[in-house]
Parts: sequence; structure tokens; C-alpha cells
Amino acid sequence: MNHLTQENIVVEMRGITKRFPGIIANDNIQLKVKKGEIHALLGENGAGKSTLMNVLFGLYQPEEGDILINGQKVNITSPNVANELGIGMVHQHFMLVEPFTVTENIVLGKEPKKGMSIDIAKAAKDVENLSKQYGLMVDPHAKIEDISVGMQQRVEILKTLYRGAEIIIFDEPTAVLTPQEIHELIEIMHNLVKEGKTIILITHKLKEIMAVCDSVTIIRRGKTIDTLSVANTNPDELAAKMVGREVNFHVEKTEAKPKEVILSVQNVTAMGNRGVNALKGISLDVRAGEILGIAGVDGNGQSELIEVLTGLRKSQGGTIKLRDKDITNKLPREISESGLSNIPEDRHKRGLVLDFTMSENMVLETYFHKEFNKGGFLDYNAIESHAAKLIQEFDVRTPSIHTPARALSGGNQQKAIIAREVHKDPELLIAAQPTRGLDVGAIEFIHKRLVEQRDKGKAVLLVSFELDEILNVSDRIAVIYEGQIVGIVDPKQTNEQELGLMMAGSKRTQGGTSVE
Repeated sequence: MNHLTQENIVVEMRGITKRFPGIIANDNIQLKVKKGEIHALLGENGAGKSTLMNVLFGLYQPEEGDILINGQKVNITSPNVANELGIGMVHQHFMLVEPFTVTENIVLGKEPKKGMSIDIAKAAKDVENLSKQYGLMVDPHAKIEDISVGMQQRVEILKTLYRGAEIIIFDEPTAVLTPQEIHELIEIMHNLVKEGKTIILITHKLKEIMAVCDSVTIIRRGKTIDTLSVANTNPDELAAKMVGREVNFHVEKTEAKPKEVILSVQNVTAMGNRGVNALKGISLDVRAGEILGIAGVDGNGQSELIEVLTGLRKSQGGTIKLRDKDITNKLPREISESGLSNIPEDRHKRGLVLDFTMSENMVLETYFHKEFNKGGFLDYNAIESHAAKLIQEFDVRTPSIHTPARALSGGNQQKAIIAREVHKDPELLIAAQPTRGLDVGAIEFIHKRLVEQRDKGKAVLLVSFELDEILNVSDRIAVIYEGQIVGIVDPKQTNEQELGLMMAGSKRTQGGTSVE
């Protein structure tokens, strides 16, 4: 039943080549997508997946190759042309106007008119009907700035449906979602396919491909490697084809040998952005030679805890000590210089200056050190040789050290941040969502580096929403719920179900620290 006839192929891309200065992003790529299937486009960060889909959506023009929609050759010169051909795209970074309502965002550019003015009542009704039809429950009158990330994504999906999309491209749709929202998105995708839509899913998450996709096309370094039926493959085969070698999913590490306490957080309280208590008397210790994982659903105080530890947010009470030094409410530079390194959860906002070169980004926290300074002026020779060394050691793939950070793939941006933070030789390394949005090869690399730091006798605080990662990498797991630690457990004596219950506020008393 799986043979492709020309009639049931809705998208065919033949010999697509797209070049950027210094790089061939797509090199003679072939892709065939059948009607009514969920087709995964799998590849490492920077493999060329998003570029290929931006060509299909009309954001880029290829130098070579043809696109056929329903067997007809087409010339997709812009997203408007793509929309007319029934192609919609849900981007990884949402394209929404925050102060506008859900309805205003969905109909933007295609507003129903009543005389000279916009018929907002009709628009809201249309949105409500669409959202019911596809099981995408959203409030048409809510403002974008007031709804969750998962809801914003539904608005993006409705935007494409409102414009008549039959083929919907999802670009890394689960990168910013909670486990519950991911489950809901999978349901939504199944509903869309039941209604006759075709979905192309850009991803590097093998679990998702196995759960929702019918077929998968693998791209590596800009070239098509293979197209497989998901029913006839497995995660190991997909990972090997994607990275070009076997990938070890299990984190190799010896038993931890924790020593003295490096970070001591005692009864710390802090306000969140909305003026409510985000941290409610949080206490925890991280020892030299261990990785303490913090598990929790997004929005339970993780971000505020990291900001308080790194000096970006004031605490209202309690103490934070790094070894014996009190760093409570000290300035970020003083905390950094005291022996704390931070891999921030948002690499674009907090990790890099995107328009700076890679060499400049490598000294963001140390440019004032003697080794990079000559009489008060930056010593660019020293900075550049330092950057070149780190980029080579951490396998950061960049055309040159003079390339702006924004030109690199997410995985390479993350490797660069890790190189910079680890090189500072900190006593405490905070890793917040260190593998968010990364592929299996980059994840394996980053996990190895965290364990390496632990084995060098450093203290590592890992904050992650990925339970697999928390269970795999941590030596102890602290569960955070509504700004408090509700329990500390041994990864070898717990599982995803128990952690999930604790993350929802259930208490645990045995096997670790008892809680009230």
C-alpha cells in the first residue's frame, strides 16, 4: 500500500539547491510527500531542513530545482503565492502581534469587511467555527500577550487554516512546549490529517517521529540521505543516518562522589515579573562532584531561581552562598568572578550578542581580564586566538571566528556558549535547558561535557523540562512546584510517572529528603 503514485503526491521537490555566502544549505535535495500523511523532515541543527521548507513557503528562492504541487510545476515567489497554492507554515518563533487579540492576528491581511470597516464579529465567528472543527480550542477575544505558548501555537495553526492551507509545515513545533502541550499538539495533528490535510514536520526529536509520523526524509549537511516508512525503522537507525555515526542515547557516567557543598541556597524568596511570589522559601545544596537536576513544569520558579543565583533578579529574603562567600543580591559580574558559570535558558536573549562576531562572543564575560587587554584597549589578537582554540576544542561549526553569532545553527550557538562558560573553570556550572531545540548528536556532546565537569570535581546545577534528560544526567533530582522544592529523589529509585506526580504538587516522603 505504501507505493507512491503520481496522483497521491501533493508536494514534490526535485534537485533543490540553495546557497548562502560560504555555504550550500540545500544541495540537490529530493522530497516527495503523499496526500494525508505526516511526513517528517529529520536532520541535525544546520542540516538545511528549515531552509528547504522556507523555499517551499516562498521565503527563499532556490538557485536550482523544481517544485511540483499536485503534479503541477509551480514558481513560489513569496508566502502569498504559497498561501494561494494551499501551503501554510507554522514557524518555530511565532509571528504574532502581542497586543492584538487572537481573532485580529488570525485574520490580519485577510480581514472580512463590512462596508469600509472590518467585520470583527464575523471574523470572531469564523475563528470559533474553525477552532471547533479542528479541536483547537482558543478564546477568539483573548490578547496574545495573555495566553500560553501552547495557545499561541494554536493561533498560528488557525492562521494557516483560515487562509485555506491544505499542506501545513510545522517548524520544530514542540521546542517551546510543556509535555502536556506536546500531547495536545499530537492530537491536533491527527485531527488535521483526519480532515484531509497533509503535514510536513521539521524536527530532530526521534520520539516524536516514532509517535506521529508516517514517513521520514533524512537530510545531512544539505543532502538527502534517505526516505523511510516510520513503521519500518527505529530511533537507532534514524539517529545514525541523521548524524552519520552511531549515537549513544544512554549517558555514560560512573557513580558520583559528592564532596563539600559548593552552592547553598537557604530559604530564598523572590518576586516574579507580575509582582507575585515566584520563590517561596526555596532551599537546596549542590555539592562538588555531583549534578543536581531540577525537574518541574515550566513556570514554577525555575527561571526566577536562576536569575536570583546569577544576580539578574533581587531576592527578598534568604541567603545564597558560593563556597563560603555570600553572593546574595551581588552584581552579576561579581557573582561570575566568584566562580559561577551559567548556560542560560534563552541563548538568544541571554547567551549571545547575535550581531557580534563569534570571537567577541567568546569573551563577553572576560574581556576586561588582563589577558584580553592592552593598556585599556581590547587586544584583538589575543581574543581571536582564544576564540579559535575554543571553537576547535568544542567542535563549533562556523565559517570563521569573524562570523556573526546569528548566522550559526542553534546547536552550534549552544556549543559556543558551553565552550565559553566551561573555559572559565567555574566551581558551579548552571545549565538551564542546555539541550533545548538541539539534535541527538549535539545533545550527546553536551551531556558528556556536563558529566566531564562533574568528574573534575565541579558542582553542576541542571534545570530542564525534559524528564529523560533529568533522569539520565542527574545524580540527585530536586522537584520544584510553585516556587518550592517538594522533594529530592534518587534517579535510580524513581521514574517519569512519579516525577510527573511530584511536578503536579504531590508530596513524597521516602527515599530522599522528607517534605512537609
